[in-house]
Amino acid sequence: MSLSKTSLLRKTLTGSTLALSLLAASVQAQTINLSYNGAPDADKNAVHVFASNLKTLVEEKTDGELELKLYPNSMLGEEQERMEQVISAPSLNIASFAGMAPIVPEVYVSATPFMFDGFDEARRFFDEGQYWQQVQQLFSERTNGAEILAVVEEGGFLAFTNDKRPITSPDDFEGLRFRAMDPSQVALYEAFGASGTPIPWTEVYMALRTGVADGQMNPPMYILLGSLQEVQKYLTLANIQYSDQFLVANGQLLESLSDEERTALLDSVKEANAQARQDNQSQVESRIALLEEQGMEVIRPSEADLEAFRSKGQPAYLEWLKSQDIAPELIDTAMKDAGLSS
Repeated sequence: MSLSKTSLLRKTLTGSTLALSLLAASVQAQTINLSYNGAPDADKNAVHVFASNLKTLVEEKTDGELELKLYPNSMLGEEQERMEQVISAPSLNIASFAGMAPIVPEVYVSATPFMFDGFDEARRFFDEGQYWQQVQQLFSERTNGAEILAVVEEGGFLAFTNDKRPITSPDDFEGLRFRAMDPSQVALYEAFGASGTPIPWTEVYMALRTGVADGQMNPPMYILLGSLQEVQKYLTLANIQYSDQFLVANGQLLESLSDEERTALLDSVKEANAQARQDNQSQVESRIALLEEQGMEVIRPSEADLEAFRSKGQPAYLEWLKSQDIAPELIDTAMKDAGLSS
């Protein structure tokens, strides 16, 4: 065989080997869907920041063996539909309370108003508390092994907004109509003398614009995300609730991963969450300033005002929790984790 033919054969074999290697790699790569709420906008959606970071980290740590495909804007369905998907099929989903509560109504305990003074207390509650470990266990037992992998911040603490008058105390709620995300928020509004009506996020802007509701509560990030400053005048920074969602993983998906892949996924979740938390907290004040620049009147309640909100809203909410058949022992555990009882 001539030298030229030998060289050509070697090149052909090398090319074939490379092609087979690439084909094998593509066959081995596993694509995992990750669905969540909100636009794919890093400036306005903290959940998207987390999802994007997680995608990058998972693919880096597994050398591309695991790939995440992102589905923002509820592309795979609304909350309950997406929760059904993640329970039944290998996938990931970032769920709000609306998706979680039908399975674990115990999650409402973590939304007790005025439970945390700031980010550090809220993060410690979820990262280290016994209450949250019990909720994770209950969720897994009720979903054939699905797991809550992370509590994902969605933009800070909830603030009240409305277009009727400045709200500086509970008395200012009298007679107002508010959009509620879920029944727990209805209970809180009623404690203040207002009414609450559950309205899906996708309908909030129009409900506020047309007067179906006078106000709502969300963190500054979500106010910007929904352009609610266009239809709301007053912003009350009452640090009502820690604003969060929940990363859920399908049980069969987790079981199908090798030990190395599972470790890489969990490490990526932890790292992406740390990055998203830092990004989120660093932008809270700039988002408030932007809302003020765009015409909202910002009300920062005094300590006395905050105590008035707390003393009226928290007991009423705890009574509502008890009416939901949530074990009193679990509520007590959460209060201890939050430093609200001995």
